Amino acid sequence: MISLRSATQIAAAITTLLLVNCANQKPAAKFDKEGKPVNPYAAGTYDHFTAEPSYPKTFSVWKNEELLTATTPENSSIVISLDKQRGFLMNGEEVAMDYPISSGIPSRPTPPGTYYILEKIVDKHSNKYGRILDAEGGVVNSDADSTLDPIPEGGKFVGASMRYWMRLSNDGVGHHIGPLPKSRRPASHACIRGPSATIPTVYSKVKLGTRVVVE
Repeated sequence: MISLRSATQIAAAITTLLLVNCANQKPAAKFDKEGKPVNPYAAGTYDHFTAEPSYPKTFSVWKNEELLTATTPENSSIVISLDKQRGFLMNGEEVAMDYPISSGIPSRPTPPGTYYILEKIVDKHSNKYGRILDAEGGVVNSDADSTLDPIPEGGKFVGASMRYWMRLSNDGVGHHIGPLPKSRRPASHACIRGPSATIPTVYSKVKLGTRVVVE
């Protein structure tokens, strides 16, 4: 025979389980008068942001302002999703900011793995990739590799700007400000580009040794 105390404990456990299951359930699908789907989550929430049809291709940035303010180099990390082409500034296990990125093209892919920031430089220029100018300053190669492409007599190589540089590997992979294509696809030489309005914030929230997971 089950004692009254045991029965009470079992009932409490069942109630807790039901509450947890209810909390984990997605809201029922909603549709407008024309039958088009409506985002079921409250506007401004992260669930609402990621449930939008434009996600993850959107150029929009989502921030948890309160959590972002509390994010410091001591409690932060970065997650890069190659599939979604999104970057996530994390505070512990929570997303403080979700922003668009552009990773390496198929011939020069961004290698997945776990990294730790090795170097931070605000005003960084590439030693390898950039433009080659002729003696008059005209561009003769806008996507040059300084180790392969010839420089005309009197010309020079100008390294591509990589401001707010965060080095991830000794072979030149880093996270920095860079152009994002309108098609929201990989477009870099293995580095991880991010928006000019966002990367300075990411840069300020990390330090040498901060973990960066590329997946």
